[in-house]
Amino acid sequence: MKKTTISILALAMLFTAGLRAQTVQEGKNHLFAERYNSAIATFDKLIAANPNNIEAIYWLGQAKLESEEIMSARVAAAKGLYEKAMQTTNGAPLIIVGMGHIDLLENKANDARQKFETALTMTRTKKGENADILNAVARANTDGKVGDYDYIIAKLKDQIDNKGEKNPETAVYLGNALRKARPGEGGGEAFRYYKKALESNPNFPLASLRLAKLFESQRNWELVNQYLNEAIQKDDKFTAAYYELFYYYFLRLDYEAAETQMKKYIDSKLPEKDIQDEYLYAQLCWARKDYNCATTKAEAVVAALGEKTKPKVYRLLADAHFTNNEFSEAKKYSDNFFDKKNPEDLLLYDFQLRADILDKTGGTIDEIFNTYMQGAVLDTTLSLKVDFLKKGAEKFKARKDSIGSEKQGELLVKVLQIKGEPSQRDYFDAGFAFYQAENYTRADSVFDIYTEKYPDEVYGPMMQYNIHRAMDSTMEKGIAVPWAEKYLLMLEKDTVKNKKSIIGVAGYLAQYHANIAKDKDKAIEYLQKMLMLDPTNEAIQKNIEILKKSAAPANRATGNQPARGTPAPKSPAPAAKVAPGGAKTTQNTVVKK
Repeated sequence: MKKTTISILALAMLFTAGLRAQTVQEGKNHLFAERYNSAIATFDKLIAANPNNIEAIYWLGQAKLESEEIMSARVAAAKGLYEKAMQTTNGAPLIIVGMGHIDLLENKANDARQKFETALTMTRTKKGENADILNAVARANTDGKVGDYDYIIAKLKDQIDNKGEKNPETAVYLGNALRKARPGEGGGEAFRYYKKALESNPNFPLASLRLAKLFESQRNWELVNQYLNEAIQKDDKFTAAYYELFYYYFLRLDYEAAETQMKKYIDSKLPEKDIQDEYLYAQLCWARKDYNCATTKAEAVVAALGEKTKPKVYRLLADAHFTNNEFSEAKKYSDNFFDKKNPEDLLLYDFQLRADILDKTGGTIDEIFNTYMQGAVLDTTLSLKVDFLKKGAEKFKARKDSIGSEKQGELLVKVLQIKGEPSQRDYFDAGFAFYQAENYTRADSVFDIYTEKYPDEVYGPMMQYNIHRAMDSTMEKGIAVPWAEKYLLMLEKDTVKNKKSIIGVAGYLAQYHANIAKDKDKAIEYLQKMLMLDPTNEAIQKNIEILKKSAAPANRATGNQPARGTPAPKSPAPAAKVAPGGAKTTQNTVVKK
């Protein structure tokens, strides 16, 4: 009987110990290590045991915010939880902060600030702010894009520097806020507070991880590696560090080392298993150019998760099938990706790949063009955006038709709009694309700006001459003449280099003055310019002689009025399309007989 009692007592002690193991801190440790499923399971058990466990409810919402990839899903999951808890806990301060966090993610900064101040006021003591509430406020402000960084920095600094707060989480949140508030400048201060976190708790791996991420932004790879390994030394199950090390080696093309870290990453989560980890294997296969392996691994994820598949899996499948020349499959997964895309994770590459896939699968020119225009609004670096648009422009240029040239011009105009200081070549290429598309009005508008910005460059008058010549093919309006005259003046600065172009433009002006303006003397003047450069050209000499003979009687009888039936110069060949090197023009102009 005594033995039985001892056994029952032992079982009771084991059961009690098991309950004690399920603590909020354990759940937080899972969350900090990015073992999201384990964190959620821990908090769920705590709430099942006590539905009014305020800490567990708050942290369950935080776990849901971090475990979901798509922003709308993140907010919906946590918001529903916190709204219900506001009722069941009578508006507990920690839950109020959780609702403020949701407000920030929904861009309602003023509402969030009110909630934060309410929660802080409710829990403030003579010693200062409540650390748990302040840390929650800090998490919220450093999570979204509209957080008040200066507000939280002031409060955290006061708590640490003036009140002597030793909570390592507080120091980490302050470091995060400093980096967010002053990207590229706040690193020194952030480093100091991450170090303070380790002084408070030398075995706090999250601080080491944040140090690694700090040096990653500075591209100090030696220290990135050092602090990631330091995090693992503090906790050999710290999943987040293995994940970062996987990509550390992956991006350095050391796939063997990356695979080793990937296996450690997966092992560190046990007994938690996640089919999404097959995506990491798929990435390795893709990097090794084993596209069949990549698609097999990634498609296993899709088969297992169905509608819950993350967009990045579809991205990889679209890329792998496209690279493997399996264009219809690439199109299917590209459609899936854009149907379920995560706006927070969109890359210019997604739109580039989409455009390439559409080009191979019968997409219309408007579909391809719109894909580039949609990518152009992404919040990314200017240089990447310009390169992306220029790649699109080259794609349309390669079509070698007027529609392609028109779209090329539109994308290059977008480059002009987004660049703070477009180059001379940027303007020329945009205008020239419209010229090739025979959209002379748009070409003229671009080259108006070009000639104003670069008045000493010959290419402006050159293009304006060719554009207006095309717009007035019969010469009746004479709109190309002023540009021809200006172009000719610039060409004559180097008659050796520009001989052919001078002859062509002078020939155009001779034709205009002979046939349209009826000014034979002016026509002869331009023909003589041509003859000076090409003295053996019998056709030019003959035209001069004919014009002189036809002009002589008229001058004697009526001054400078041309005689009836005066022969006119024959039209030169149509202007050739031009390139920055100079205009191609006709050398000889002959008079009609």
